[in-house]
Amino acid sequence: MLIPAMLTLAIYSSILTYLDVELQVIKLRSTTVLHSLLGFVLSLLLVFRTNTAYDRWWEGRKLWGDLVNNSRNLMLKLNAFIPAEKKELKNNFRILISNYPFALKEHLRGGFKEELLEDHPSHRVGELKTYSHIPNRIAQQLYLEIENLKKENIISEEKLIVLNEELRSFTNIVGACERIKATPIPYSYSTFIKRIIFLYIITLPIGLVDDFKWASIPMVLFVFYAFASLELIAEEIEDPFGYEDNDLPTDEIAERIKKNLQEIIK
Repeated sequence: MLIPAMLTLAIYSSILTYLDVELQVIKLRSTTVLHSLLGFVLSLLLVFRTNTAYDRWWEGRKLWGDLVNNSRNLMLKLNAFIPAEKKELKNNFRILISNYPFALKEHLRGGFKEELLEDHPSHRVGELKTYSHIPNRIAQQLYLEIENLKKENIISEEKLIVLNEELRSFTNIVGACERIKATPIPYSYSTFIKRIIFLYIITLPIGLVDDFKWASIPMVLFVFYAFASLELIAEEIEDPFGYEDNDLPTDEIAERIKKNLQEIIK
């Protein structure tokens, strides 16, 4: 992604250097002190930008870590509370809980993949397409199924209260993930940093040619690569729920949850 920009910058720097060093048509003056000060300020801006993006990425990772733990805890409790002979009932809960992370990750990506979900006796996977918020639909079904356990006296009121903590955490996790997704870093701030990087890099050869001659070309390219890479990394991780290499491994996490739940009810 940076290669075309680096090639253009190399040509631009080479032309300036050739005009100054070889043809002496222009006489560029050293501005290394000024660029050092501006570089320091720009570095601070990029550090803040990267830290802000990483905080969003790390918060998303913690939320998905909570989803792993709460899914396991809910299934462990249900497995203990439901009588051993009711294997099918346990598996029905296992389907709902394991469907939840798959539905959530696709919801955060703005899509729906029917093939990732398992059919549940109370509703077919195809029926979920009619809902705009599929994780909510699955959470609602979980509440209804657990309420049925209470009505059928399979679990007591006290056990229902114990299960409520994990049930409530599911919608809390979805809400927090949606907050990250729906609140990007302000566009004006990101644009401002890009403009500062552009102005800094486009003037950098002018300030280095007088002191470093032809060596200024690789120096400019290195500085550009460092600054531009930091900005691109920040852009990539500020929305951590997509398909890019540095996004959260939500596909693997959802598969891990599914396998863990299958092992619990064996």
